Amino acid sequence: MYSRFVALRIRPAGREIRKNTVGPGLPVRRLLAEWPATEPEPVQFWLSDLPADTALATLVRTAKLRWRIEHDYREMKQALGLAHFEGRTWRGWHHHVTLVSVAHAFCTLQRITRSPKETAPA
Repeated sequence: MYSRFVALRIRPAGREIRKNTVGPGLPVRRLLAEWPATEPEPVQFWLSDLPADTALATLVRTAKLRWRIEHDYREMKQALGLAHFEGRTWRGWHHHVTLVSVAHAFCTLQRITRSPKETAPA
């Protein structure tokens, strides 16, 4: 990763928040900002409610985990058929989702156990 990250302690504020909040306001949060070396200013921001003593590396890893989750969900829908269920029963839906989840687990295990330099068998 070629970005710099900074985590700042902030207290979210604003007229809408004050109107909808009872008491002194929202608790202190941490704002994580990503600033790529090639950009003139930060490009992505995350608001975290993790404990204050959470390491910066953990904050970054947790924020970037969203990409992996979205990628896996897209793979389950498109490549493994999660979106193709056309049944009408809970049991049928549960069966379908279970099989898609097992297929996804298998694909994930294959991906993490294979060396990046290995190629797929022909």
